[in-house]
Amino acid sequence: MTLTARLSRRNSLVLLAASALPAFAQTPGFPAAGKTIKIVVPFAAGAGTDAMGRLMAQRLGEVMNSAFVVENRTGASGAIGTQFVAQAAPDGYTLLLAASPFTTVAASLPSAGYDPVQQFAPLGMIASGPLVWAANTNLPVSDMAGLIKLARQKPGVLNYGSAGAGGINHLVLELLKSRTGTFITHIPYRGVAPAVMDMIGGQIQFVTGTVPALLPFIKDGRIKPLAVTSARRSAALPDVPSMAEAGFAGIDVQNYFALMAPTGTPPAAVNAINAAINKVAALPEVLARFKLDAVESAPGSPALLGSFIEADTRAWRNVVKMQNLKIE
Repeated sequence: MTLTARLSRRNSLVLLAASALPAFAQTPGFPAAGKTIKIVVPFAAGAGTDAMGRLMAQRLGEVMNSAFVVENRTGASGAIGTQFVAQAAPDGYTLLLAASPFTTVAASLPSAGYDPVQQFAPLGMIASGPLVWAANTNLPVSDMAGLIKLARQKPGVLNYGSAGAGGINHLVLELLKSRTGTFITHIPYRGVAPAVMDMIGGQIQFVTGTVPALLPFIKDGRIKPLAVTSARRSAALPDVPSMAEAGFAGIDVQNYFALMAPTGTPPAAVNAINAAINKVAALPEVLARFKLDAVESAPGSPALLGSFIEADTRAWRNVVKMQNLKIE
Protein backbone atom coordinates (compact mmCIF):
# COMPACT_ATOMS: atom_id res chain seq x y z
CA MET A 1 0.00 0.00 0.00
CA THR A 2 1.41 3.41 -0.94
CA LEU A 3 1.93 6.16 1.63
CA THR A 4 -1.03 8.05 0.21
CA ALA A 5 -3.36 5.05 0.07
CA ARG A 6 -2.36 4.05 3.56
CA LEU A 7 -3.02 7.48 5.04
CA SER A 8 -6.27 7.92 3.11
CA ARG A 9 -7.46 4.55 4.38
CA ARG A 10 -6.50 5.58 7.92
CA ASN A 11 -8.50 8.79 7.64
CA SER A 12 -11.56 6.85 6.46
CA LEU A 13 -11.25 4.35 9.29
CA VAL A 14 -10.89 7.16 11.83
CA LEU A 15 -14.15 8.69 10.68
CA LEU A 16 -15.89 5.32 11.01
CA ALA A 17 -14.39 4.73 14.45
CA ALA A 18 -15.37 8.17 15.67
CA SER A 19 -19.01 7.47 14.92
CA ALA A 20 -19.09 4.51 17.28
CA LEU A 21 -16.94 5.47 20.27
CA PRO A 22 -17.63 3.60 23.50
CA ALA A 23 -18.83 5.50 26.53
CA PHE A 24 -16.10 5.78 29.14
CA ALA A 25 -16.46 3.56 32.16
CA GLN A 26 -13.90 3.12 34.93
CA THR A 27 -12.16 -0.26 34.55
CA PRO A 28 -12.12 -2.18 37.86
CA GLY A 29 -8.62 -2.23 39.34
CA PHE A 30 -7.13 0.30 36.89
CA PRO A 31 -5.90 2.77 37.69
CA ALA A 32 -5.29 1.73 41.28
CA ALA A 33 -6.24 4.27 43.95
CA GLY A 34 -3.39 6.63 44.69
CA LYS A 35 -1.29 5.40 41.76
CA THR A 36 0.17 8.04 39.43
CA ILE A 37 0.30 7.56 35.65
CA LYS A 38 3.35 9.06 33.98
CA ILE A 39 3.31 10.43 30.41
CA VAL A 40 6.85 10.61 29.08
CA VAL A 41 7.37 13.38 26.52
CA PRO A 42 10.63 12.72 24.65
CA PHE A 43 11.15 16.39 23.80
CA ALA A 44 11.86 19.57 25.75
CA ALA A 45 9.29 21.47 27.78
CA GLY A 46 7.57 24.15 25.73
CA ALA A 47 7.59 22.24 22.43
CA GLY A 48 4.37 21.31 20.64
CA THR A 49 4.64 17.69 21.74
CA ASP A 50 5.11 18.81 25.34
CA ALA A 51 2.03 21.02 25.17
CA MET A 52 -0.04 18.12 23.87
CA GLY A 53 1.31 15.87 26.61
CA ARG A 54 0.35 18.34 29.32
CA LEU A 55 -3.08 18.88 27.84
CA MET A 56 -3.72 15.14 27.80
CA ALA A 57 -2.32 14.65 31.31
CA GLN A 58 -4.70 17.26 32.68
CA ARG A 59 -7.78 16.03 30.85
CA LEU A 60 -7.11 12.31 31.28
CA GLY A 61 -6.63 12.90 34.97
CA GLU A 62 -10.03 14.55 35.16
CA VAL A 63 -11.77 11.84 33.13
CA MET A 64 -10.12 8.90 34.88
CA ASN A 65 -10.16 10.50 38.34
CA SER A 66 -6.47 9.71 38.71
CA ALA A 67 -3.16 11.55 38.95
CA PHE A 68 -1.24 12.07 35.70
CA VAL A 69 2.18 13.72 35.45
CA VAL A 70 4.39 14.66 32.51
CA GLU A 71 8.08 13.80 32.52
CA ASN A 72 10.36 15.23 29.83
CA ARG A 73 13.18 12.87 28.80
CA THR A 74 14.98 14.53 25.92
CA GLY A 75 17.76 13.65 23.53
CA ALA A 76 18.60 11.80 20.31
CA SER A 77 15.61 13.17 18.38
CA GLY A 78 13.21 11.69 20.92
CA ALA A 79 14.90 8.28 21.10
CA ILE A 80 16.06 8.64 24.72
CA GLY A 81 12.57 9.07 26.16
CA THR A 82 11.14 6.48 23.79
CA GLN A 83 13.71 3.88 24.84
CA PHE A 84 12.90 4.62 28.48
CA VAL A 85 9.22 3.80 27.96
CA ALA A 86 10.01 0.70 25.90
CA GLN A 87 11.98 -0.65 28.87
CA ALA A 88 9.48 0.40 31.55
CA ALA A 89 7.24 -2.01 33.43
CA PRO A 90 4.25 -2.91 31.20
CA ASP A 91 1.66 -2.06 33.83
CA GLY A 92 -0.12 0.93 32.29
CA TYR A 93 1.54 3.50 34.54
CA THR A 94 4.30 4.65 32.15
CA LEU A 95 3.11 5.98 28.79
CA LEU A 96 4.72 7.67 25.80
CA LEU A 97 3.39 10.78 24.07
CA ALA A 98 4.32 9.77 20.52
CA ALA A 99 4.47 12.11 17.54
CA SER A 100 5.86 11.75 14.01
CA PRO A 101 9.50 11.24 15.14
CA PHE A 102 8.36 8.03 16.85
CA THR A 103 8.12 6.39 13.43
CA THR A 104 10.41 8.55 11.26
CA VAL A 105 13.41 8.27 13.59
CA ALA A 106 12.95 4.51 13.99
CA ALA A 107 12.73 4.20 10.20
CA SER A 108 15.76 6.33 9.40
CA LEU A 109 18.26 6.04 12.28
CA PRO A 110 19.96 2.67 12.87
CA SER A 111 20.92 3.98 16.31
CA ALA A 112 17.32 4.76 17.35
CA GLY A 113 17.40 1.78 19.71
CA TYR A 114 13.72 0.88 19.68
CA ASP A 115 11.10 -0.77 17.49
CA PRO A 116 7.80 1.16 17.37
CA VAL A 117 5.86 -1.94 16.37
CA GLN A 118 7.42 -4.72 18.46
CA GLN A 119 8.16 -2.85 21.68
CA PHE A 120 4.99 -0.81 22.11
CA ALA A 121 1.30 -1.37 22.76
CA PRO A 122 -0.87 1.24 21.01
CA LEU A 123 -3.36 3.01 23.26
CA GLY A 124 -5.02 5.55 20.98
CA MET A 125 -4.52 8.29 18.44
CA ILE A 126 -5.21 11.79 19.76
CA ALA A 127 -4.97 14.22 16.84
CA SER A 128 -3.20 14.88 13.56
CA GLY A 129 -2.49 17.75 11.20
CA PRO A 130 -0.38 18.56 8.13
CA LEU A 131 2.87 20.43 7.74
CA VAL A 132 3.08 23.39 5.37
CA TRP A 133 5.63 23.96 2.62
CA ALA A 134 6.86 27.56 2.79
CA ALA A 135 9.45 29.51 0.81
CA ASN A 136 11.54 32.66 0.89
CA THR A 137 9.50 35.53 -0.55
CA ASN A 138 12.20 36.26 -3.15
CA LEU A 139 12.08 32.74 -4.61
CA PRO A 140 10.52 33.15 -8.10
CA VAL A 141 7.78 30.54 -7.58
CA SER A 142 4.24 30.77 -6.25
CA ASP A 143 3.30 27.10 -5.93
CA MET A 144 4.71 23.59 -5.62
CA ALA A 145 4.63 23.00 -9.37
CA GLY A 146 6.83 26.06 -9.84
CA LEU A 147 9.16 24.90 -7.11
CA ILE A 148 9.64 21.49 -8.72
CA LYS A 149 10.15 23.07 -12.14
CA LEU A 150 12.87 25.30 -10.70
CA ALA A 151 14.47 22.34 -8.91
CA ARG A 152 14.65 20.45 -12.20
CA GLN A 153 16.15 23.45 -13.98
CA LYS A 154 18.77 23.94 -11.27
CA PRO A 155 19.66 20.56 -9.72
CA GLY A 156 21.22 20.90 -6.26
CA VAL A 157 20.92 24.70 -6.18
CA LEU A 158 17.80 24.86 -4.00
CA ASN A 159 18.50 24.46 -0.29
CA TYR A 160 15.85 23.05 2.04
CA GLY A 161 16.04 23.34 5.81
CA SER A 162 14.70 20.72 8.22
CA ALA A 163 14.42 20.37 11.99
CA GLY A 164 17.05 17.60 11.86
CA ALA A 165 18.09 14.54 9.90
CA GLY A 166 15.62 11.69 10.11
CA GLY A 167 12.67 13.76 11.27
CA ILE A 168 9.41 14.21 9.42
CA ASN A 169 10.58 17.53 7.95
CA HIS A 170 13.53 15.74 6.41
CA LEU A 171 11.73 12.63 5.20
CA VAL A 172 8.84 14.52 3.61
CA LEU A 173 11.46 16.25 1.44
CA GLU A 174 12.98 12.89 0.52
CA LEU A 175 9.52 11.62 -0.36
CA LEU A 176 8.98 14.64 -2.61
CA LYS A 177 12.37 14.14 -4.26
CA SER A 178 11.70 10.45 -4.86
CA ARG A 179 8.33 11.17 -6.47
CA THR A 180 9.59 14.04 -8.65
CA GLY A 181 13.11 12.89 -9.53
CA THR A 182 14.65 16.11 -8.26
CA PHE A 183 17.97 16.90 -6.54
CA ILE A 184 17.42 19.37 -3.70
CA THR A 185 20.07 19.99 -1.04
CA HIS A 186 19.00 19.12 2.50
CA ILE A 187 20.33 21.33 5.32
CA PRO A 188 19.56 19.93 8.79
CA TYR A 189 19.10 22.37 11.68
CA ARG A 190 18.51 21.97 15.41
CA GLY A 191 14.81 22.70 15.15
CA VAL A 192 12.54 24.47 12.68
CA ALA A 193 12.97 27.98 14.17
CA PRO A 194 16.60 28.53 13.06
CA ALA A 195 15.78 27.07 9.65
CA VAL A 196 12.95 29.59 9.24
CA MET A 197 15.24 32.46 10.23
CA ASP A 198 17.79 31.39 7.62
CA MET A 199 15.03 31.05 5.04
CA ILE A 200 13.88 34.60 5.73
CA GLY A 201 17.50 35.72 5.44
CA GLY A 202 17.94 33.93 2.12
CA GLN A 203 20.50 31.31 3.18
CA ILE A 204 18.02 28.55 2.32
CA GLN A 205 15.01 28.69 0.01
CA PHE A 206 12.26 26.61 1.63
CA VAL A 207 11.17 24.52 4.61
CA THR A 208 8.26 22.60 6.03
CA GLY A 209 6.93 23.11 9.53
CA THR A 210 3.76 22.72 11.52
CA VAL A 211 1.10 25.30 10.77
CA PRO A 212 1.31 26.94 14.24
CA ALA A 213 5.11 27.26 13.89
CA LEU A 214 4.97 28.98 10.49
CA LEU A 215 1.63 30.80 10.61
CA PRO A 216 2.94 34.02 12.27
CA PHE A 217 5.56 34.40 9.53
CA ILE A 218 2.98 33.67 6.84
CA LYS A 219 0.59 36.24 8.26
CA ASP A 220 3.19 39.01 8.43
CA GLY A 221 4.38 38.27 4.89
CA ARG A 222 7.94 37.21 5.74
CA ILE A 223 7.47 33.80 4.11
CA LYS A 224 5.04 32.47 1.52
CA PRO A 225 3.09 29.20 1.79
CA LEU A 226 3.09 26.88 -1.22
CA ALA A 227 0.96 23.92 -0.07
CA VAL A 228 0.14 21.78 2.94
CA THR A 229 1.58 18.27 2.98
CA SER A 230 -1.81 16.53 3.25
CA ALA A 231 -4.33 15.36 0.67
CA ARG A 232 -6.83 18.00 1.75
CA ARG A 233 -6.56 21.59 2.91
CA SER A 234 -6.01 22.71 6.49
CA ALA A 235 -8.80 24.73 8.10
CA ALA A 236 -6.07 26.97 9.54
CA LEU A 237 -4.82 27.82 6.02
CA PRO A 238 -7.97 27.63 3.88
CA ASP A 239 -6.37 29.47 0.94
CA VAL A 240 -3.35 27.17 0.72
CA PRO A 241 -3.76 24.16 -1.61
CA SER A 242 -3.34 20.55 -0.59
CA MET A 243 -0.73 18.36 -2.25
CA ALA A 244 -3.44 16.74 -4.36
CA GLU A 245 -4.63 20.14 -5.55
CA ALA A 246 -1.01 21.15 -6.21
CA GLY A 247 -0.64 18.18 -8.57
CA PHE A 248 1.09 15.75 -6.19
CA ALA A 249 -1.68 13.32 -5.27
CA GLY A 250 0.83 10.67 -4.22
CA ILE A 251 1.94 12.67 -1.16
CA ASP A 252 -0.24 12.83 1.94
CA VAL A 253 1.75 13.35 5.15
CA GLN A 254 0.54 14.46 8.56
CA ASN A 255 2.12 14.93 11.94
CA TYR A 256 0.27 12.97 14.62
CA PHE A 257 -0.03 12.68 18.38
CA ALA A 258 -0.77 9.36 20.10
CA LEU A 259 -0.28 7.54 23.37
CA MET A 260 1.73 4.32 23.52
CA ALA A 261 2.67 1.92 26.31
CA PRO A 262 5.26 -0.87 26.62
CA THR A 263 4.38 -4.16 24.94
CA GLY A 264 2.67 -6.47 27.40
CA THR A 265 0.54 -3.78 29.04
CA PRO A 266 -2.63 -5.51 30.34
CA PRO A 267 -5.70 -5.24 28.08
CA ALA A 268 -7.70 -3.74 30.97
CA ALA A 269 -5.27 -0.81 31.17
CA VAL A 270 -5.12 -0.44 27.36
CA ASN A 271 -8.91 -0.36 27.04
CA ALA A 272 -9.38 2.01 29.96
CA ILE A 273 -6.87 4.54 28.65
CA ASN A 274 -8.20 4.24 25.10
CA ALA A 275 -11.75 4.98 26.23
CA ALA A 276 -10.50 7.98 28.19
CA ILE A 277 -8.48 9.30 25.22
CA ASN A 278 -11.54 9.10 22.99
CA LYS A 279 -13.67 10.91 25.55
CA VAL A 280 -11.07 13.65 26.04
CA ALA A 281 -10.60 14.10 22.27
CA ALA A 282 -14.34 14.80 21.93
CA LEU A 283 -14.57 17.47 24.64
CA PRO A 284 -15.59 20.88 23.20
CA GLU A 285 -12.78 22.69 25.02
CA VAL A 286 -10.23 20.20 23.75
CA LEU A 287 -11.55 20.48 20.21
CA ALA A 288 -11.21 24.25 20.51
CA ARG A 289 -7.60 23.81 21.59
CA PHE A 290 -6.95 21.43 18.68
CA LYS A 291 -8.27 24.09 16.32
CA LEU A 292 -5.76 26.60 17.68
CA ASP A 293 -3.01 24.03 17.15
CA ALA A 294 -4.21 23.36 13.56
CA VAL A 295 -4.83 19.66 14.24
CA GLU A 296 -7.99 17.57 14.12
CA SER A 297 -9.26 15.03 16.62
CA ALA A 298 -8.46 11.49 15.50
CA PRO A 299 -10.24 9.05 17.83
CA GLY A 300 -10.15 5.31 17.34
CA SER A 301 -9.28 1.92 18.77
CA PRO A 302 -5.85 0.60 19.84
CA ALA A 303 -5.94 -1.74 16.83
CA LEU A 304 -6.50 1.18 14.46
CA LEU A 305 -3.53 3.03 15.91
CA GLY A 306 -1.43 -0.14 15.74
CA SER A 307 -2.19 -0.52 12.03
CA PHE A 308 -1.26 3.11 11.44
CA ILE A 309 2.05 2.85 13.32
CA GLU A 310 3.01 -0.31 11.44
CA ALA A 311 2.14 1.19 8.05
CA ASP A 312 3.79 4.54 8.82
CA THR A 313 7.03 2.88 9.91
CA ARG A 314 7.06 0.68 6.82
CA ALA A 315 6.35 3.60 4.48
CA TRP A 316 9.17 5.74 5.88
CA ARG A 317 11.59 2.82 5.76
CA ASN A 318 10.75 2.50 2.08
CA VAL A 319 11.56 6.19 1.54
CA VAL A 320 14.88 5.79 3.36
CA LYS A 321 15.69 2.75 1.18
CA MET A 322 14.61 4.41 -2.09
CA GLN A 323 16.72 7.48 -1.36
CA ASN A 324 19.64 5.42 -0.04
CA LEU A 325 19.83 7.62 3.05
CA LYS A 326 22.70 7.06 5.47
CA ILE A 327 21.84 8.87 8.69
CA GLU A 328 23.87 8.52 11.89
